[in-house]
Amino acid sequence: MKIVRFTLILTMVFMLHIAKAENKEFATYANHQSDLMHQAYVDKDVKNYSLLLKDFKEKYSKLSKADQKYYSGYLINGYYNYSCVYALLKDKTLAIHYLDEAIKAGYIDYSHINEDSDLDNIRHDAAFLALVQPLRNVGDYMYIIKKAGNYNTADNRTIPAFTYQSASNANLAMLRKTFNLDSIAGTGNEVSKVLNLMYWIHNLVPHNGNMENPVVKNALSMINVCKQEKRGLNCRGLATVLNECYLSMGIKSRFVTCLPKDSLHIDNDCHVINMVYINSLKKWIWVDPTFCAYVMNEKGELLSIEEVRERLVNNKPLILNPDANWNHKSSQTKEYYLYYYMAKNLYILECATESEYDKETRTAGKVITYVKLLPLDYFKQKPDRSDSLNPSQTSFYTYNTNNPSVFWAAPSDK
Repeated sequence: MKIVRFTLILTMVFMLHIAKAENKEFATYANHQSDLMHQAYVDKDVKNYSLLLKDFKEKYSKLSKADQKYYSGYLINGYYNYSCVYALLKDKTLAIHYLDEAIKAGYIDYSHINEDSDLDNIRHDAAFLALVQPLRNVGDYMYIIKKAGNYNTADNRTIPAFTYQSASNANLAMLRKTFNLDSIAGTGNEVSKVLNLMYWIHNLVPHNGNMENPVVKNALSMINVCKQEKRGLNCRGLATVLNECYLSMGIKSRFVTCLPKDSLHIDNDCHVINMVYINSLKKWIWVDPTFCAYVMNEKGELLSIEEVRERLVNNKPLILNPDANWNHKSSQTKEYYLYYYMAKNLYILECATESEYDKETRTAGKVITYVKLLPLDYFKQKPDRSDSLNPSQTSFYTYNTNNPSVFWAAPSDK
């Protein structure tokens, strides 16, 4: 169970992380060393494990600060598994010592520590409880999201209205024609068309969170670059491409950045998905091209991001489509995708105010505006608006609100 969870942590760090790995030589070494440490864990060979961990720490200490941050998952796992070995051998002192080292290195998965049978021999020790209990506020994602259900519908701070580019825009019309999106969407109802386009993007462009998106960030350009370079896009790139495909078909949509609370400032991971407005249902629905995922209630009715979050907060049933997957290589489970990964990343939501073609390509003089929905539980509510200037001389304005009705407003007919 521990090894499965660590595989998921590595997936999160190396597939969904925005940063780009720079040290391929160390990555090869770290993977090999991790395999050797895993075998030492299986064999309960503390002598060999000690030598392997020592060698890893020496090489890790020589990395740049940026690379240490990027590859910290290997060090965390090295300490954690070493703790497990000693716990299985009933050496409580060293088991707790290395668990402490793992936590100091950045291990925060409170839920997993409490379900990992390897640690049963130290679970009721006072020192173990003292180490683990503080993690609940930073690493128990369902606990965190449940405390973040309150907003303020009376928040009347001025927020720019959300707008949606018309399908008549020349670039969107070209996108629709180039990829024959009408044929891909099919002749079914709105939901059918929306899901057909999601499946098409999921199958057309693989997800690769271990690389940055192309400099020109529109659907026509990014799909072309992926084809020419035989590469993929990270979650933001996939959601951007799908968003423009929807707009080109006259379907109102936004791409949504889903962010964690991250009170320790150590979680650089986030996830980007789409919210798509279905006129026949008079509501938004959840669409995730990275994991080919949508979410339903117990009646099989499609849910919005807002509804999924509310159901996580209030323990209401959720159903994940059974064919949700990552790159057709691994299936997604409701337990991991919704109750672990998205529970973590649904704490804060952010959208660009203008949903349009080529929204995030950086150019001098361009202004990109976002709105961020914060729960009242969040520790940093101010400023009302933050401004920044990218090296490309693109300006970014981000407005904060506690009002969900503003953030989730239905598209205007105008």
